[in-house]
Amino acid sequence: MPDPAVLQDDWNLELAEEETQYSLPAPPPDPELMLQQLYSSDPSERIQAARAFCEIEDQRAVDRLLEFLVDDCPLLRVSAAYALGRNKSQKAVPILIEQLQRDWNDYVRKGIVWALGTTGDRQALGVLLHTLQFDTMAVRLWTASALGHLGDPQAIALLSDRLLHDPVGAVRSNCAWALGKLLPLESPHSDRYRLGIQALILAKNDADLGVQADVRDTLNLLAIGEEDG
Repeated sequence: MPDPAVLQDDWNLELAEEETQYSLPAPPPDPELMLQQLYSSDPSERIQAARAFCEIEDQRAVDRLLEFLVDDCPLLRVSAAYALGRNKSQKAVPILIEQLQRDWNDYVRKGIVWALGTTGDRQALGVLLHTLQFDTMAVRLWTASALGHLGDPQAIALLSDRLLHDPVGAVRSNCAWALGKLLPLESPHSDRYRLGIQALILAKNDADLGVQADVRDTLNLLAIGEEDG
């Protein structure tokens, strides 16, 4: 006969698993509370509030988030950057651009390039193109994706070049993905379109198998078959 204590332990474990399976998701952050907390004297509460606005869309937070973007605390800056990507504002774009050019922290710059990509504001094109060429690997990786989200076909030429020449496979993969977003916005009769397709076809022979797979996915998305290569 099984030990009653063991049976009770098994039962408790089953109950715990069932509670986990059927537990309700956590409620979303309270916007009013988080707006107040943005002005808390406690730095950890300010960071928590800024992170909450990565989920909450509320334009009332924008001015305070812009103040955080230049704060001495990198955790607060990176939280503000992502929150500004969620809470898009025209007035945030030049401040994001300026901070991208001067911030020393890779994590913050990654958040800023993501935010600039989500804005769809073509003011950001020049600084993102520069970042894709000259920043660290981690920031270049995010910048390639940001250019795809930005939606400006003028980025096709540099993305094509970086797809073929960036030393990091993950960056090359993201360039292929971004070209898949931008090439449909360009005339198929343009030199820029042909440049992007040519780069993708050449990149099918990339030394990195992951890049090869991402390039094939992009070509399939664009309905470019093997016979075109």
